[in-house]
Amino acid sequence: MLKNTYPDELPSALEHMLERDRADADADADADADADADADADADAAATLPRRSFLKMVGAGGLALGAFPHWVMAQASGAGEGALKPTQQPSAFVQISPTGEVTVTINRLEFGQGVQTGLPMILAEELDADWSLVRSRNGSSDAAYQDARFGMHITGGSNSIKNSYTQYRELGARARVMLLAAAAARWNVDVASLRTQVGTVIGAGGRRASYGELAEAAMTLPVPKKVTLKDPKDFQIIGRPTSRIDARAKSSGKQDFGIDVRLPGQLTAVVARPPVFGAEIASVDDTEARSIKGVRAVLRVPLEGGAEGVAVVADGYWQAKQGRDALKLRWDLTTIEKVDSEQQLAQYRGLAGRPGPRYFDADMALLATAPRQLEAEFVFPYLAHAPMEPLNCTVQVSEGRAEIWVGTQFPGIDNAAAARVLNLKPEQVRVNVQMAGGGFGRRGVSSSDFVVLACEVVKAARRVGLNAPVRTLWSREDDIKGGYYRPMHLHRARIGFDESGKVLAWDHVLVGQSIVTGTVFGGRVKNGIDPTATEGMREPYSLPMRLTVHHPKLNVPVLWWRSVGSTHTAFVMETLIDDIARATKQNPVAYRMQLFGDKHPRHRAALQLAVDKSGYGKTQLTAGRAWGAAVHESFSSVVAYVVEASVQDGQPVLHRVTAGVHCNLAVNPRSVEAQVQGAAVMGLSMCLPGGAITLKDGEVQQSNFGDFSVPRITDMPEFEVHIVPSAEPPTGMGEPGLPPLAPAFANAIASLTGKPLRQLPFNLA
Repeated sequence: MLKNTYPDELPSALEHMLERDRADADADADADADADADADADADAAATLPRRSFLKMVGAGGLALGAFPHWVMAQASGAGEGALKPTQQPSAFVQISPTGEVTVTINRLEFGQGVQTGLPMILAEELDADWSLVRSRNGSSDAAYQDARFGMHITGGSNSIKNSYTQYRELGARARVMLLAAAAARWNVDVASLRTQVGTVIGAGGRRASYGELAEAAMTLPVPKKVTLKDPKDFQIIGRPTSRIDARAKSSGKQDFGIDVRLPGQLTAVVARPPVFGAEIASVDDTEARSIKGVRAVLRVPLEGGAEGVAVVADGYWQAKQGRDALKLRWDLTTIEKVDSEQQLAQYRGLAGRPGPRYFDADMALLATAPRQLEAEFVFPYLAHAPMEPLNCTVQVSEGRAEIWVGTQFPGIDNAAAARVLNLKPEQVRVNVQMAGGGFGRRGVSSSDFVVLACEVVKAARRVGLNAPVRTLWSREDDIKGGYYRPMHLHRARIGFDESGKVLAWDHVLVGQSIVTGTVFGGRVKNGIDPTATEGMREPYSLPMRLTVHHPKLNVPVLWWRSVGSTHTAFVMETLIDDIARATKQNPVAYRMQLFGDKHPRHRAALQLAVDKSGYGKTQLTAGRAWGAAVHESFSSVVAYVVEASVQDGQPVLHRVTAGVHCNLAVNPRSVEAQVQGAAVMGLSMCLPGGAITLKDGEVQQSNFGDFSVPRITDMPEFEVHIVPSAEPPTGMGEPGLPPLAPAFANAIASLTGKPLRQLPFNLA
């Protein structure tokens, strides 16, 4: 149950901005700040508009939408310095129909995090739209839908609301100025005498005009560069718990996802992949496959890493799958590394004892002489993303152009990759972003593996005369065995501390594959260390830590998994902090508060809120239950959990979770609640038996939910989410709810058993 304590007037707090990798990031941020600080009133802005016109939609009335983002891009690139960028043009983002219906285009992939509602809420707030008439639709790979801060198309890092907050507010404000100017021209009055309210422009004497009536005229007027944004205390839409725009379609089964794309003459392909990553085909006997009714072609296609696969193209999925099952394949495994999980663990333990590059350093002189000593080794397995909708991509090529329908986190990268495979220019390819049924990072691959594969299949099909659109579809088994996992990690810690719990020296080693090395994000690797592996280490605690990092290279594709490095670093930090508190007979919450000091007010506020609302330390627990607590910051947001857990029949059971969340302004508190609950359940999946990916002789041993288990509804605890009130620009919420769940759960179990948990999934033996 959502416990959100938002007052009518939201207080101010400190904005926490994302550190940017691009060189022009600070300039963009300064420009945004100048636009707010120097903005004129709406009337003045309308009177001094730069010569930037809205684009007319051919054959339809209403304020122009993103039907012509390439045109918008051309306008912006051809204008002088200071002109609006494609990402700032309302014409690419908002359409107002003659009936007053407002359709907002989102510049992100919607795959459960709620951006199809959150982003329209932001734009509609500044537009003063009638929320009951607001709709949303997906964007594409056009330049207008790039992340305005990163300068690339991306959904990830919990940046969607955070990075588009000011952008979408300004888009709504610009459109509102245009509507006011259109009404002023119609009535021949001073624009300063007009106001807007719930999708209507209101003038003196009660004169009114709906946005739908004004939209066609408004789209012919100039677009303001500078606009005045609302004071958060005046928000009517932002900050209010709001049901999702897509909730009805999803709950009724009417929502279409990428897997549901149907084009005239469309065929479906499935691909047989090697059992070991990177293997080539030794021989193929496709006689039986070709004899199955509905099978149109059997094609050899290249896969990542020099591997090969066999695509079976058919009229539908079932025929294609039957054809693939009938293939007789032999694979050449002679030169391929065959990773074995048990041997890999031994290898990692060996690496942990060797010198290596250091992420940060500290004097370890006091480690050997510290009054109290603690040594710990943590093991974290590979994890599959396992979204409910398996990977899929539909490609149509005709007349020197290609169109792609796919649920992707990186439409721009995928656009460029598809163009390379199909021997086209990027501008000859269009990626239509589709609703996706989950992803958790798997749909954001810099190699564009599943899009490239779909393009290779279409290219091979065209060579044999099949010129139809082809949907390349992965089965659940393909998805789980097909590569790209959260890396396996090993942590080793040696800690010296005194009787008061003061840490004197902390020597830490982390071993695990790098996620970003060799990708478009490889520039983030410094001194041989991938920062996505170390994020969350030491912070927020001021500790004398020496952190050594090893990144072995193995024949297993790895990728971010919801909350990235914090999936393991939060567990290590928060369980070890509890261990020190217990060893020195201190209350774990009080010990954390002491370590925070006055440097981490957001951590303190989130943890205190969770403690207060849970009854921690005050409520008498049911016999056999214990409290557990953890707090962690990731993606600029802080989430604290206080949990109640027990051990039943030798298995850990999570009964109740109370969350304290500090994400600055919650645009839609209902989505924050959903994201925290969903992330926590995914965090729970790391704890329960069956949640690991293991390899034997190079082959992934799991294949479906029968042997890669996820929490069921019976595993779901009672859940309450409480949000720390704030009016400052929002921070990310797609991922921060995941990291602290497992350590809070583990701390409760350790309190019961007296034995700390050092691996995931939990092992109570």
